[in-house]
Amino acid sequence: MKKRHEQKLVVLSIALFLIFNVPFILVFNFEGAVFGVPTLYFSIFSIWLLSIVISYIVLKRHYE
Repeated sequence: MKKRHEQKLVVLSIALFLIFNVPFILVFNFEGAVFGVPTLYFSIFSIWLLSIVISYIVLKRHYE
């Protein structure tokens, strides 16, 4: 794996570590719903899905 692909995955891991800490998660903890799902759960799973997509794109470029 190229060094820049490794660096992108490390940066993504650090960003996810910071995003999923309590102070940032509590920003989304308020009353309301998005598509019938509480806002906190929607934000957590949206960020998780986005990180999977970004990882897929980085790894797809690696194997090309």
